[in-house]
Amino acid sequence: MPRRVVLSLEQATALPYATQRFVQLGWRVVRIEATPAPGEKQPGDPNRYVGKRAIDESRHALFVAPNVEKEAIALNLKTAEGRALLPRLLDALGADIFCCNTLPQRYAPLGIDYETLSAARPGLVWAAISAMGPDYPDVAGYDPVVQAMSGLMDLNGYADGPPTLMGVPITDLKAGDELYSGVLLALLERGETGRGRRVDVSMLQAAASWLVAVLPLLDMDAEPGELARNGNAHRRFVPTNVYPTRDGFIYIALGSNAQWQRLVALPRFAALARPAWATAEGRYAGRQEIYRALGAATAAGTMAEVAADFAAAKVPHTRINALADAAALEAVARRLNKTVLPGGRAVRLPPSGIDLPSTPRAFAPPPRYAEHTRAILAEARIAPGEIDRLFAAGIVA
Repeated sequence: MPRRVVLSLEQATALPYATQRFVQLGWRVVRIEATPAPGEKQPGDPNRYVGKRAIDESRHALFVAPNVEKEAIALNLKTAEGRALLPRLLDALGADIFCCNTLPQRYAPLGIDYETLSAARPGLVWAAISAMGPDYPDVAGYDPVVQAMSGLMDLNGYADGPPTLMGVPITDLKAGDELYSGVLLALLERGETGRGRRVDVSMLQAAASWLVAVLPLLDMDAEPGELARNGNAHRRFVPTNVYPTRDGFIYIALGSNAQWQRLVALPRFAALARPAWATAEGRYAGRQEIYRALGAATAAGTMAEVAADFAAAKVPHTRINALADAAALEAVARRLNKTVLPGGRAVRLPPSGIDLPSTPRAFAPPPRYAEHTRAILAEARIAPGEIDRLFAAGIVA
């Protein structure tokens, strides 16, 4: 796969996560940030300043993982001269792809709209993430808001508790994956047609696409429990749930009558061998009693003893791993990426989504704010004196 060049006007999580996936392909990603406003002490991406200070004042903990191996420039797109620089940079760097995640109403005023940039760079793949797509140009995209809006939050948590956010920004990440796949599709099509393409990702639409297991039930006489919060229980597969043991919690995912029959054939679970529970519908009807009886049985044994029984019955199961335990799993640990911060501290990063023959594992630290502005302007064959003038005029930083 050829090494592509991506210019990305990005901030927060959704788009930096998407372009990090391009970094993992070995592509060059140059992130564009705004020049400082008068008196501004924390310019650029707000996520640079979230969490503990990791490297320096513009590189705090939350910024590190989605931005390793990238380059960073600061460009004032609110000025005509700054807007004129962008197509020049696209052309000089040979960029195939431009990405952004600002409000759609700002595309044209900032000169980053598809029409402007594709006219200057024919064949450009242009991709954007926004809250609800270009039909809603002034709606800002925030992951917790989209989780709430899309119905995902109302499906997460316990029936007697409040709607609950997921532990990671899933709508940010889903939108990022949609942009990543949309760009790859557009490049594939360009190889056949020679034409670029616009890719618009709506965070809300991307989140709603995950409702495949529940939304159709609205039209199929679903029981209220199937459309409500169910805690750790599956909406239909019983007794899939979390159960206590003497030294921790264990999760089982039982999905067939054959698994159930093997389970209740074991002495520990023999009391559950009722004819009424031999079918999926029967277990669903008796689910609350099953949860209690199964929990009482598992609570009498240790994690190792109960896990051995589930293994004997060939029932999928696992202990509930803490984050550190999950990172230590052999199947995960040997695929973790890493970066080494200035000063020598090694930082583990999540693995790439899939392994490719050339998938790298080690990445350079994330860039300082505007770290590469001067070098990239020089790469674009802008004379040193002109670069100095652009800095002095506040066109770049």
